[in-house]
Amino acid sequence: MIGATPGELARQFGAPRLDVWEGDARKLQYSGAACVLDIYLYPQASGREPQAAYVDARRASDGQDVDRAACIAALRRSTGPAR
Repeated sequence: MIGATPGELARQFGAPRLDVWEGDARKLQYSGAACVLDIYLYPQASGREPQAAYVDARRASDGQDVDRAACIAALRRSTGPAR
């Protein structure tokens, strides 16, 4: 997951629920029944496409932290086969 580009993330999870730019940094949010996944992307060099640098996962019901790998797996299952 770390190092993935926005295009690679879209192929894995589909369209993000939220797409926020702050300067050259970007946050993509994906959600499903199991969890909410926030992926923070930053460019590795000036003018380059941002890449995932940090991932955070939580339950949608109460915001409590959940295992990131389990959340990623659940969201991948919910989006079906890779496009």
